[in-house]
Amino acid sequence: MDSKLKPLREQIDAIDAQILDLLSKRARLAQEVGHVKAETNAPVFRPEREAQVLRGVADRNPGPLAGTDLQTIFREIMSACRALEKRVSVAYLGPEGTFSEQAVFKQFGHAVEGEPCVSIDEVFRATEAGTADFGVVPIENSSEGTINRTLDLLLQTSLTISGEISIPVHHSLMTKSGSMEGITRICAHSQALAQCQAWLNQHFPNIERQPVASNGEAARMASEDASVAAIAGEIAGEKYGLQVVHANIQDDPHNRTRFAVIGRLQTSPSGRDQTSLVLSVPNQPGAVYRMLAPLAEHGVSMTRFESRPARTGAWEYYFFVDVEGHAHDEKVVRALDELKRTAAFFKVLGSYPLAL
Repeated sequence: MDSKLKPLREQIDAIDAQILDLLSKRARLAQEVGHVKAETNAPVFRPEREAQVLRGVADRNPGPLAGTDLQTIFREIMSACRALEKRVSVAYLGPEGTFSEQAVFKQFGHAVEGEPCVSIDEVFRATEAGTADFGVVPIENSSEGTINRTLDLLLQTSLTISGEISIPVHHSLMTKSGSMEGITRICAHSQALAQCQAWLNQHFPNIERQPVASNGEAARMASEDASVAAIAGEIAGEKYGLQVVHANIQDDPHNRTRFAVIGRLQTSPSGRDQTSLVLSVPNQPGAVYRMLAPLAEHGVSMTRFESRPARTGAWEYYFFVDVEGHAHDEKVVRALDELKRTAAFFKVLGSYPLAL
C-alpha cells in the first residue's frame, strides 16, 4: 500500500505548493487593490463583487468537489485577503455560538471581528454608531415567519440592507450532564421554542420553557446551571461544553432562517439581486391593489409581501415588500418611480445580491 500511496502523496504535496504560491500571489494583488481603494476611500467589502466570484466558482466547477464546498473555500480566501486591507467588524445577536454568528461567517468568512450584542436593537445601535462596520440580524424563519422586531427597526433606521444570508437551522436539546435528570427549565430564544413546540409537547410537556435573548445565551446558562437545558445549535453546545441529549428536535426538518446584512454600504448590481421596500397606502378600497400595480405593469416580480401595523390606532399598515432585481435595473427604476407617486409612504431598504 505504501508503494502506491507514496507517489500520490508526492503529487498532492507538489499541488499544495502550487496552491500556496498562487494564494500568496492573490494576496499580494488584494493588497494592491487595497492601495487603490484607499486613494478614493472606497469600501473594503463589496458584496456584489464577492457574490459574482462565488457564483462563478460554482458555475465553472468541473468536480468532483461540490460547488458549495468550493464556495466555502473561496469565501475564506476572500475573507483572508480582505483582512489584509482592513478587518471588517460585524455586530450580531450574541453571545458567541448563535446562528447569527454562523450567518456572519457564511457572509464574511472567518477573518472578521465579530461583535456579539445582547439584542437585535443593540446590533442596530452598534452599526448606526459606527462601532461596527456591519450588522447581521435575523429577518425571517421558514416555519415561524417574520422577526417583527427586525422589521420595526428597519422601518426606523437610516441603515440599508446590503446582503442576505440563508442558513439551515437545526436545534439540539443540550445539558451539562448529557441527560435530562434534574432539569427544571428549558431555555431558548422564543423563536427556537416555537420551532420545537410540537417535539417539546410530546417529550417534555411538564418542564418549564423560558424564552431568553438568544440560543447562545441559553447555552451559556446551561453551562453554569445543571438544572437548565438549552435549545441551540451544536456549535453553541461545543463552545459552552454541553452534551447533546436529543439532536434535530425542530418540528420542520427543512427549517431555515434568513438574515439581513445592515450598514451604510450601497451595493451595485451583481446580476442576481433583490430589492426590499417599505410601503403604505391610505385606508381606502383598492388602495393596495393600485399601489402594487406598477410592479406587474413593468414586469417586476414580487417575492415577499408582509404587513405590519403602523401603530397609529387607525388600522393602518406598513407593507414590507421584496422584488426581484436591483433598484438600478431599468424596469425596477420605472416601477419604483410609479410606486413613489402612488404610495403614502415609500422607503427602499436596500438592493443586494440574492443569498447563495
